[in-house]
Amino acid sequence: MLNSKQRATLRGMANSLDPIMQVGKGGIGENLIKTVTDALEARELIKMKVLDNSAESAKSAAQELAEATGADVVCVIGTKFVLFKQAKNQKNRKIFLD
Repeated sequence: MLNSKQRATLRGMANSLDPIMQVGKGGIGENLIKTVTDALEARELIKMKVLDNSAESAKSAAQELAEATGADVVCVIGTKFVLFKQAKNQKNRKIFLD
């Protein structure tokens, strides 16, 4: 669980990120969850976008993906959201929070 200082730090880091994945009309399925899990392990911090044709709201999509992947929702702004999960593999860790 992130505290407000950690969340603010991650939000600042995520500012320069572009969304790497989208939630579309297909919603959140097994393939998307696996892809997000792999991306979180590789990058730790990812930004995603919910398309207009999706039945999901950004907030609900972020929450659902966070629960399915064990990640934390950093923030939800408009149709975009940011997820963070510390890499399991020590060598993959890029972000260290105090």
